[in-house]
Amino acid sequence: MLDSPYPRVIPGPPRPSQILTPRDLQRKSGIERYEVPGGGALLVEIDVGDQVTVMNAEGGQLAEVLAADASGVIDPMILGVAGDCTGEGLKALIQAGGSGMARLRAGLVRRGIDLGRARALRLFGAETPARAEAGFAVQRKGSLILAAPGAAMSPHGQDTLTPLILTIRRADPAWVALHDLPEPLAEPTLDLRIKSATARAYHVKAGDYIQILDVDGRQCTDFQCFSARKLDRGIEHALDVTTSRTLMGHAYSMPGLHAKYYDQDFEPLIEVVRDTVGRHDAFAMACASKYYDDIGYPGHVNCSDNFNRALQSCGVSPRAGWMAVNLFFNTAIDAHGVLISDEPWSRPGDYVLFRALTDVVCVSSACPDDTSPANGWYLSDIHVRTYSGAETFSRATAWRATPDAEPKMTQETAFHPATSARTRNMVEYRGYWLPNAYAAAGPIEEYWACRQAAVAIDLSPLRKFEVTGPDAEALMQWTLTRDVKKLAVGQVVYSAMCYEHGGMIDDGTLFRLGRDNFRWIGGDDFGGVWLRQQAEKLGLKVMVRSSTDQLHNLAVQGPNSREILRRIIWTAPAQASIEELGWFRHTVARLGTPAGAPLVVSRTGYTGELGYEIFCHPKDAVAVYDAVMEAGADLGIRPMGLLGLDMVRIEAGLIFAGYDFSDETDPFEAGIGFTVPLKTKPDDFIGRDALIRRKEHPSRKFVGLEIDAATDVGHGDCLHVGRAQIGVVCSAMRSPLLGKQIALARVDVAHAEVGTALEVGKLDGHQKRLPATITALSAYDPKKTRPQS
Repeated sequence: MLDSPYPRVIPGPPRPSQILTPRDLQRKSGIERYEVPGGGALLVEIDVGDQVTVMNAEGGQLAEVLAADASGVIDPMILGVAGDCTGEGLKALIQAGGSGMARLRAGLVRRGIDLGRARALRLFGAETPARAEAGFAVQRKGSLILAAPGAAMSPHGQDTLTPLILTIRRADPAWVALHDLPEPLAEPTLDLRIKSATARAYHVKAGDYIQILDVDGRQCTDFQCFSARKLDRGIEHALDVTTSRTLMGHAYSMPGLHAKYYDQDFEPLIEVVRDTVGRHDAFAMACASKYYDDIGYPGHVNCSDNFNRALQSCGVSPRAGWMAVNLFFNTAIDAHGVLISDEPWSRPGDYVLFRALTDVVCVSSACPDDTSPANGWYLSDIHVRTYSGAETFSRATAWRATPDAEPKMTQETAFHPATSARTRNMVEYRGYWLPNAYAAAGPIEEYWACRQAAVAIDLSPLRKFEVTGPDAEALMQWTLTRDVKKLAVGQVVYSAMCYEHGGMIDDGTLFRLGRDNFRWIGGDDFGGVWLRQQAEKLGLKVMVRSSTDQLHNLAVQGPNSREILRRIIWTAPAQASIEELGWFRHTVARLGTPAGAPLVVSRTGYTGELGYEIFCHPKDAVAVYDAVMEAGADLGIRPMGLLGLDMVRIEAGLIFAGYDFSDETDPFEAGIGFTVPLKTKPDDFIGRDALIRRKEHPSRKFVGLEIDAATDVGHGDCLHVGRAQIGVVCSAMRSPLLGKQIALARVDVAHAEVGTALEVGKLDGHQKRLPATITALSAYDPKKTRPQS
């Protein structure tokens, strides 16, 4: 065959890039998705031809559906069905006044909907499997109310409340264009649309709120503001991001302890109250003409010029380039010091909520950059709403269990009224505000109280899942590394949960409440998602339902913990008393007397000390906390925050997700190989073959370290033998008891023997070294005699 004079080509037209994104990143899709939490309700507008689907996400959750026409008259036939109940579940929720009920009640009043003569449709029941659906076609325009009613779960019961998922496929594209924003957080005092590639100025009074929304998702907006009083005096001191970064100690301000933005005079102008994105920029300037000139787009519209035009009426002098808080911009500084950017994380309806700390003149833009991924290669609008300072909004960031999950705002645990009375030093932890340290003591005193007396620790963010049904044991035997068949009723076991490749999903404790009844308690929401996925894949008769919001827990730890609980815990004769309760056992109990609040008490903990955990319904949490603190007053009990907890758990060699293990780490490499009984567990389980291979051919080992220097060591610090890096520090602390700095680390097996000399690399890893020696994993009570005492 003769050589062709033409080059070889790939036949056909070009293929589009294959990019996978979560479903709610699709702009103007006409599909809306809402999550109604167990014990919650939702009101949405519906129109003729809309397709409505209600899904029982985790199974076993009752649903009530009501529909009302545009005049407020309730009529189930709007959905093409006849009602079969009077909506008593919804009425009970509104009467109880739980989270979001005031807003729902206001929505009903505004639409003239009277529930007194309601006819509703009841869907699903206790035996409904996960992901069961019911669908309806909307016959007339109106409103739909979806409720997930139910009673409070007893700590020793498993009738938890779980979410419903409402999906609406809109029939009319015009509806999507007109209803492209979420419901206001309250009655707005300003509703301002900032069209694509423009900017607008507006005034906000001290104490009022400013909500800046990304309408279609992945659209950036620059924000700037001035003290109105200073402007009146001719002082044009804008919000200064350099000052703000310095004072807050963060790359950008965020809800919580580091929330404020300042001007150059250190005057606080605004604070961040809520943030549903968690990724912004406070380093780069707003885009300016020079930026586009330099990359070959002379004359391109830009935010700085738009700011100048918008602020002209406010008497603000123009600038060639504006410093700004660049909301939704996804930037970072890489290892080489280069400022890099990528597409924003924001999704349609995401927002940041500020509060004005003084009267401010504000300006916001809808960034016009179509030359880079900064706006997702699609320019769209920004929307601004302001609200009266008389409104109350919780401080919160958004938390998603999975990329496709609905966002959940940071919550206060049920113990928060008691803990917040003792400290304002709160940090966000997996969707909840938890005490970092307490004002009256601090982490060192809290540490000593745990080692010598007792402490109380709010651990409510731990994720709880009720696993019930005839195949519950089979599911847990398949998904956990431990031999679950050996677990007796009333017993607790610590286990790993692994992927097929042997990497860890989570670690946690499994409670056996009955023959077909288990409770998995771990650190990650995905543990429950994974369990449901495996059950569905195998067709097992089992339900996995979250009970995190129904079951909050207080750890009481330390040498005096048994005596404290003995004073306040009542158990029936058929249940183990506090004196009888063995290590890794649990008992069903009451607070104080046979008529007291129902509890489950386990002899478990995360401190390396004798300790217990008390599980209760949120409504009883403050009573439990007060009883513990009162009973322990003469025994030296103190509240403990996360800083103190981190100290005692590192000393005891206890691991923490994200620091000591990840999905690239197997249980052997995380120091919990004892949770993988490969030689004695008779049944197969997920990851078994990979774990056999990884155990027989280990490459890394989890070890303890002693550092012969007072310089702080932290997560991610490199470990060296000579020039070569042979490991990394996972967790570290200064041990008050040992009088030295210690760490947990993962090192190459060639250098893992106890007594091996290493060096911790600081700065660039070579310019500064700290001598270290490998030790046993647990620096404190390695045989665990204290928790077993």
